[in-house]
Amino acid sequence: MKLPPILVYSVLRLLAFLVPLAIMWLFPIMRELWWLTAIFAALIGMSLSILFLRRPLAETSAEIHERREARQAGTQSTAAQDADAEDAALDSAADQRTAPSEPRAGREN
Repeated sequence: MKLPPILVYSVLRLLAFLVPLAIMWLFPIMRELWWLTAIFAALIGMSLSILFLRRPLAETSAEIHERREARQAGTQSTAAQDADAEDAALDSAADQRTAPSEPRAGREN
């Protein structure tokens, strides 16, 4: 069973943040300055993800692009069907207006 690329990328990004955070919390000074520890862990996690998570990011981006293209193709086909229906309705209304009216029975002009 293959996991969705967005799930793989998200879990790896979380690990890239949480592992350095846990390692830095082993040092007593970093526990006192928890906000500095969080900033360092975020910077380290971002650096690790830029260096090592290019392939999962590319797979995630490709999947998002494919989904968006499929959604747009479905929307365009629906819009085209709507436009065709509107054109047909307008054409039939125009034909009814331009058709000569038949004289009514029982009345002469």
